[in-house]
Amino acid sequence: MSENEYDVVVIGGGPAGYPAAIRAAQNGLSVACIDEWKNHDGSRAFGGTCLNAGCIPSKALLESSELYHRAASEFSAHGIGLKDLEIDIAAMQGRKSGIVKQLTNGIKALFQSNGVTGLQGHGKLLADRQVEFTDADGNSSVLKANHVVIASGSVPVELPMAKFDGDRIVDSWGALDFEEVPQRLGVIGAGVIGLELGSVWQRLGADVVILEALDDFLFMVDAQIAKEAGRHFKKQGLDIRLGAKMTDAKVEDSGVIVTYEDAGGQQTLEVDKLIVAVGRRPFTDDLFGDGTGVTLDERGFVTVDEHCRTTADNVWAVGDVVRGPMLAHKGTEEGVMVADLIAGKVGEVNYDAIPSVIYTAPEIAWVGKTEAEVKESGAAYKVGTFPFAANGRAKGMEQTDGLVKLIAAEEDDELLGVHIVGPVAGELIAEAVLAMEFSASSEDLQRTVHAHPTLTEAIHEAALAADKRAIHSINKR
Repeated sequence: MSENEYDVVVIGGGPAGYPAAIRAAQNGLSVACIDEWKNHDGSRAFGGTCLNAGCIPSKALLESSELYHRAASEFSAHGIGLKDLEIDIAAMQGRKSGIVKQLTNGIKALFQSNGVTGLQGHGKLLADRQVEFTDADGNSSVLKANHVVIASGSVPVELPMAKFDGDRIVDSWGALDFEEVPQRLGVIGAGVIGLELGSVWQRLGADVVILEALDDFLFMVDAQIAKEAGRHFKKQGLDIRLGAKMTDAKVEDSGVIVTYEDAGGQQTLEVDKLIVAVGRRPFTDDLFGDGTGVTLDERGFVTVDEHCRTTADNVWAVGDVVRGPMLAHKGTEEGVMVADLIAGKVGEVNYDAIPSVIYTAPEIAWVGKTEAEVKESGAAYKVGTFPFAANGRAKGMEQTDGLVKLIAAEEDDELLGVHIVGPVAGELIAEAVLAMEFSASSEDLQRTVHAHPTLTEAIHEAALAADKRAIHSINKR
């Protein structure tokens, strides 16, 4: 092949694109990966939103803020006394930025070791699987590919009545870069991003009000788990107002005046900073030229089949730009699947066993169907629950909030869903994901030996409780 010809060109270097590029190269294919991410300081980086302005920096701040909160409110229970507890926001932000830089630089190293050509700039798909690449200086060239993988990701939704100004009204990225704790913080949207970012700054001392237009809290989460989580968030001081639809936001010298409507009529709220976290949309700006053959659905997502093939021959699309949950790990698995399929290997993603996690405290994690979804299907089922308050490891950690809920089919005992609110739920859910990947039953979990004392025993006990056989909790008949 000539210098500008590749077996595979990937447009997008986030958690869907860069794994696709690496796996394709591991499969012996020549690969180029184009990514146009640009940081606030103008520097370029691979990793997309996830590594630069999403998953990684938010988890770094969540960890720091949780440690501060625990030191202030919990350490005394352990017999640890602290005097003059302080938070250094600059140091916290510096740590976060250092972690981001290490990981994004790591992608460059991975590209180099796997033989992937990393190109930083804008990629645009043209007809006949040609890709126009425009570098940071505005110079353009055309790459030819046998296969093209679209992994352009997503961007925050901007509301017309609350335009981002980068200072008073910010998106999720801006909310990660506050240089001081806002005294009054408003958050629009009580979803994953809104809860996580609201938690960060509330733990550090902000008075946080979250406005959610829907009447149901965390509608996508099992209702019992959502209710349990909401109870703990309220105890922590998060003011979550449901059925509150924002109608306007005006920036004034004193702050942001937010107008919203709820069951009581029109209300106003004054805050110093306003985070708008009402969702994300697929990023397809200037992504397609004429005659590509790629189609978009009514919501702007690239149309694909179950194996991420688009409507154009040998053009694929993965991650946030296609249907399904906007989760980094879902995109990663799609990218790897596509790279294997291109190489003539077996590739598959089990969309029924993709976990979701909300990294609040307590964490919320789930996989499979909610109880409402199972009930709606008409299938007979059974439920087992177990509280962390009855788990010895959780007590030793002073982390007893929450529970594990397991749902299994009545007929054949196959696991249908596992839902957790509690300590490190995001780690615990992996056992349930693996079990569901192998179509395990609740009995399989019952017969699996769990080390003692561990938090995983709560999953074991929930499985036992599904058959009224729990050892460490009362089995309700």
